[in-house]
Amino acid sequence: MEPQNNTSASEFILLGLSEKPEHEPVLFSLFLCMYVITVMGNLLIILAISSDSHLHTPMYFFLANLSLVDFCLATNTIPKMLVNIQTKSKSISYPCCLTQMYFFHFFGIMDSVLIAVMAYDRFVAICHPLHYATIMNPRLCGLLVGGPWVYSCFISLTHILLMARLVFCGNNELPHYFCDLTPLLRLSCTDTTVNKIFVLIVAGMVIATPFVCILASYTRIIIAIMKVPSRGGRKKAFSTCSSHLSVVALFYGTTIGVYLCPSSVRTAVKEKASAVMYTAVTPMLNPFIYSLRNRDLKGALRKFIDRKTGTSS
Repeated sequence: MEPQNNTSASEFILLGLSEKPEHEPVLFSLFLCMYVITVMGNLLIILAISSDSHLHTPMYFFLANLSLVDFCLATNTIPKMLVNIQTKSKSISYPCCLTQMYFFHFFGIMDSVLIAVMAYDRFVAICHPLHYATIMNPRLCGLLVGGPWVYSCFISLTHILLMARLVFCGNNELPHYFCDLTPLLRLSCTDTTVNKIFVLIVAGMVIATPFVCILASYTRIIIAIMKVPSRGGRKKAFSTCSSHLSVVALFYGTTIGVYLCPSSVRTAVKEKASAVMYTAVTPMLNPFIYSLRNRDLKGALRKFIDRKTGTSS
């Protein structure tokens, strides 16, 4: 191969969700509304939890971190897509593409691990209620949140280093609305075997393993709840888990479909639809899922809003 052909592409063209120009105004309005709701919802959750001392517990500490990660995950992808639609420019430079991919994987991994951590928190609360405060001490909570930040950084950086060794010498059109790993690998004109193997290993580590841990936690939780003699007690115990189970179904239902399904059944349309679910829909819905079913959080949100509106008036 000639030296000039080994020069990697300096930019990529993000084809977006639709290649039809008449769809762009609708997509812009829809995703702008979704992003505004995502930002407001997740920031309100963080502010309400931080301002109410009654919510300074492990469960709400993990929820505040999940809201922060959801906010960052949406911010990493949606604003760039909105700018591209508005400016009619679909290009993204190679360094910016790698940077976007790094943060996408960083916050995606954080989301997956935090959801598993929250399942463990519910397991301890329901199966070992008398020892909950001792087990879920501040040091362990700090490790359960701080550990995933370091872990996510290492995995994401490895993805980027492996991607940086590839050469993109042909087509630079990416059939996606952000720089995702799988579509980028398809564009490479060099061997991507190592990258694909690492993708499978990481998928097992950050998707399959947390999902199995969640299933194990809820198996124990269900067994413990069924032993509760009163129907009211069982209902109350189940209600504390319903919000988290909804988030688990939303997040893992889409990510497993993208990263663990055989490539033969995946298409660009399915990948984009799944990506919309876990980069836009799930971060937007999580605040509603947790706040609508949680009396304490609804009360904290109401007090926080009342305090701010009272101050402004």
